[in-house]
Amino acid sequence: MTVNSRPAGPVMLGQNQYGKAENRVVKITRDGATHHIKDLNVSVSLSGDMEEVHYSGSNANVLPTDTTKNTVFAFAKEYGIESAEQFGIHLARHFVTSQEPIHRARIRIEEYAWERIETSDANSRFIGADEVKHSFVRKGQETRLTQITYDGSTWEVISGLKDLTVMNSTNSEFWGYVKDKYTTLQEAHDRILATSVAGRWRFNWTTDEQKMPNWEKSYEQVKKHMLHAFAETYSLSLQQTMFQMGSRIINNRSEIDEVRFSLPNKHHFLVDLEPFGLKNDNEVYFAADRPYGLIEATILRDGCEPRIPADLTNL
Repeated sequence: MTVNSRPAGPVMLGQNQYGKAENRVVKITRDGATHHIKDLNVSVSLSGDMEEVHYSGSNANVLPTDTTKNTVFAFAKEYGIESAEQFGIHLARHFVTSQEPIHRARIRIEEYAWERIETSDANSRFIGADEVKHSFVRKGQETRLTQITYDGSTWEVISGLKDLTVMNSTNSEFWGYVKDKYTTLQEAHDRILATSVAGRWRFNWTTDEQKMPNWEKSYEQVKKHMLHAFAETYSLSLQQTMFQMGSRIINNRSEIDEVRFSLPNKHHFLVDLEPFGLKNDNEVYFAADRPYGLIEATILRDGCEPRIPADLTNL
């Protein structure tokens, strides 16, 4: 069989990448009778000198995606999973430095949180255990995210979360907006403000010479400042609340230069109870899942350039 290189004519190969997506790895750390869980969904994407496999089908530069899957599981044992970010950094460094044709690795990770089930003393004694430290319940608040990109010299770490649903039952208004012949919405001076937060934040750690952030502490602190800002802002618009959430993160976390939010406005409409002879004093609402307002913005440290994609579905 004849192996052809780049074909003649007005056709050329553009950006390309490959890897193994959604490797579900659960790591149990046994500290005596006390167990700890890290539950990740890891996607690996590699790029580099891959023209020939596209032009001629030659796999000479291709590390099989099955190998990348095996590496994820082996690294969970070899390095453990201190944090999603740290685990992704180990993987990205390995793929770029161990395979000459691979010039860039992108590791995307979703983390699913678990918390320990607290058991009663009576029940513990009944089943014959002094204390139960190996039972967990899945946390349902949000999914933690991170994306690590490495090109052999420079790192980019973007972390975040999705599906964090929050609500303020008062201290929110919406009035003074543009009105035209199609406007039917009534101004509101006391409304429910609810959203499901999708957020990403970019770290300014980019080289091995810099001190690496404490990834676990950073995540917890970012989430704390985000929620505090949501709760403490008297909101005249979701945009205002969103900017305060990002500002609080930038002002309090020096390791972060950029925050990107995508916030659906989860509308709650007062139900008309007048036909039943009842007065609805901001008590009974209809929660509409669609259509919804979608509010998005990037909040930056002064002097920094935006690098998080505007469309979070691409991250």
